[in-house]
Amino acid sequence: MSHHHGHNGPLSPSERADALEEEKMHEMERIITKSTIGYLMEGQVTYDTAPGMKAKHPGKFFLMGEDPRLPRMPEKPTLVDYFRNRFASTAHLLQSANHALKGGQPEKVVLACLLHDIAVVSFIRCDHGYWGAQMIEPYVDEEIAWAIKTHQALRFFPDESVGYGYPDLYKGFFGPDYRPENYIVDEYQRARKHKWYMTSRLICLNDIYSFDPNAKVELDDFVDIIGRNFRQPKEGLGLDSSPSAHMWRTILWPTRFL
Repeated sequence: MSHHHGHNGPLSPSERADALEEEKMHEMERIITKSTIGYLMEGQVTYDTAPGMKAKHPGKFFLMGEDPRLPRMPEKPTLVDYFRNRFASTAHLLQSANHALKGGQPEKVVLACLLHDIAVVSFIRCDHGYWGAQMIEPYVDEEIAWAIKTHQALRFFPDESVGYGYPDLYKGFFGPDYRPENYIVDEYQRARKHKWYMTSRLICLNDIYSFDPNAKVELDDFVDIIGRNFRQPKEGLGLDSSPSAHMWRTILWPTRFL
């Protein structure tokens, strides 16, 4: 491995990963680039330029479709296909939905629980309630999207009337002095007066903060509920012309050049 930039001694795990990545890229037919946000998350304000990448991989073209390193998706993907092939982890979502189902909640609350953190497991953590709501807004009842957006704020504020306290988990995560930003406080205050407040609050109540790692819940148990409450576009999720189709396409083809 000594050919890497005159490196002496063993490579660190991240250098080894980079070297492996580089090797994989050379084997591939297409040039795969990283988005600016991928670099920002590593603390770098940069991006892959076309001339730079072409010089690095002479004679190759940029990837403009599916990434061969990811699981293949069908021609007309459904929400269930994204769950199976693009969501990094579904245990928490399935357990939350199961909790709501066992508690006799209406199907739309069960679906809201099943989808409440989809942004985290497929896309991005920051402002996950807002991203998740926007991703599904064209395909579900307005109430479901609103509840998912708003759970991001509500989870920080207790509501003793339904037995919801501030999660102990958060004290450990964010420290005892953490105070939510003003936009979160404002969202909470607006939500308190909203007609769908309780739908969003139910997401918090079913958001299992200390879930059982051994509980096995199958996605198959929720396929019918999805079918009844999620409007699957006939062209495939992400290949339709809805206002959020592009978000699903980004998850479908995250390394597409443009």
